[in-house]
Parts: sequence; C-alpha cells; structure tokens
Amino acid sequence: MSEIAFLGAVEIGLVYAFVAIGVLLAFRVLDFPDLTVDGSFPLGAAVAAVMITSGIDPWTGCLAAILAGALAGLVTAFLNQRFGILHLLASILTMIALFSINLRIMGRPNVALINQETVLSPFYGLGMPDHYVRPLVILVLVVIVAFLVARFLASDFGLAMRATGVNPKMARAQGVRTSVHIYVGMALANGLVGLAGALFAQTNGFADVTTGIGTIVVGLAAVIVGETLFRPRTIMWALIGCIVGSVLYRIAIQFALGADAIGLKASDLNLVTALLVAVALILPRLRGRKVET
Repeated sequence: MSEIAFLGAVEIGLVYAFVAIGVLLAFRVLDFPDLTVDGSFPLGAAVAAVMITSGIDPWTGCLAAILAGALAGLVTAFLNQRFGILHLLASILTMIALFSINLRIMGRPNVALINQETVLSPFYGLGMPDHYVRPLVILVLVVIVAFLVARFLASDFGLAMRATGVNPKMARAQGVRTSVHIYVGMALANGLVGLAGALFAQTNGFADVTTGIGTIVVGLAAVIVGETLFRPRTIMWALIGCIVGSVLYRIAIQFALGADAIGLKASDLNLVTALLVAVALILPRLRGRKVET
C-alpha cells in the first residue's frame, strides 16, 4: 500500500469516526437500533454542498449539516416515542424519506465541490502536502468532538441518558424523563452523522445521494472493532475505540482491495466490508469461549 493510499484510508476512517460515535450513542448508550444514519449521512453532505456552492461559508455549512442531521434524528425519535412505532421501523421510514429529501435539497443526484472553498482550504499551502493536511485537520475535529461527547455523557443529563438506555423502567422510577433523553440522544447521534457527511463531501469533492448506503454497517463495524481491541470500561475509552476502530477498519479494507495476491477489485468493496464485519463479530465470541475453557 502506498503512502498516499494509506493516508487516504486514515482520512476516510477519521471522517467515519463521527459516524461511529453517533452509532455508539444510539446503539450502546440509548439501546436504540437506528438506521436513520443511512439517510442523515448524505443529508449532511447535501446540505453542506448546496450551501458551499451557493457561496456560504463552509463552517456554516457544517453547522447546518449538524442541525439537519439532528432534525432527522428527532423525526425518528418522534415516530418511536409519540406513536409507538418500533425503533427499527421508525428509523427505516425516516431513512427512506430522506432519500427523496436529499434529492430535493440538491436538485439532482450529485453536486460537485471542485474548486470550492472548504473547511480544509485555509490549511493548504502551509508547507505540508495536502494528503497530510486533510487527516490532521479531521483528527483535530474528531478529538474535540470526542472530548465534548465524553464531558456531556459524564454530566447529570448524560448519566440520566445512559440510565435510560440501560434500564428505562428504573430510570423512570428515579424521575428521569426518558423520552426527553431519547430525543436529545437521537438528535445528537444523527447530528454527528450529518457532520460526517458534510466533511465527507468536502474531502472527496462531491455530495451524492447514494453515499449513505451501508453507513450503518461501517459505523457498527468501527464500534465493534474498537470494543474488541480496547474492551472499554469507561465512556472515554469507548470513544477512543470508535476512532481507532474506524481508522483500522478503513485501513483493512484498503489493504484487502490493494493486495494483488488476493485478487480483489474495487467492485468487491461490499464483499470485503461484509467479511470484515463478520470477523469483527465472531472474534469476541471466540475469545469468550477460549476464556471459558
């Protein structure tokens, strides 16, 4: 694997680390199976791309992408909490609706960002190659977000949210308004996914309505790989596991697709993805059996 390919994999892995943190919040903290991310990821990309091509500041575009993703999460939570629709079904309904909404926002299936100012533009030309600049800038953003999420989950409100996911009946008995925490948690999770979509569009130079397909699988894989490696006992280690797991997952895919001896092609991406997720799911079980014996 060449240096540029390696750094490209790290860059994409760091972008998807935002998705992994969002998936961690929904699946692990709230115990809410959420497929909305397959729609909120391209939603963030679409919102940011349209705003940037309209001449609006890219940081404002990122903020709008976060708000749009949070709104998508609120819709899923509303369908679940207000009408009692099953978690999975509520998120699938939102995801399907977002496909049409994303087309409406962009006005076409794809929006190019070539020669447009992005959040990365100010950092180019500072004496460092561009393929180093992009992962470094995104790494700083990921670390800041992970720190803020960790502080949030350590607050009284965050602890009540964690209690809501672990045992909602007990949480309600203690006076916790579980529905409020589900709304906030889902908005926060999908807001982070929207931010990932906005950064993906700006680092890759385009927003496409199909970029969200399989996002949930990538996020889950990153969370599982991180948990397998770190066995996190604290929220901070769980967040670090998400970041490291996301990067390692993308490097593994890049390595598999670039290994000529295996004979895989770029079109085998979904096959490699499925195999890696399967391995990530099987390894903890094999380790558990080994400990028992």
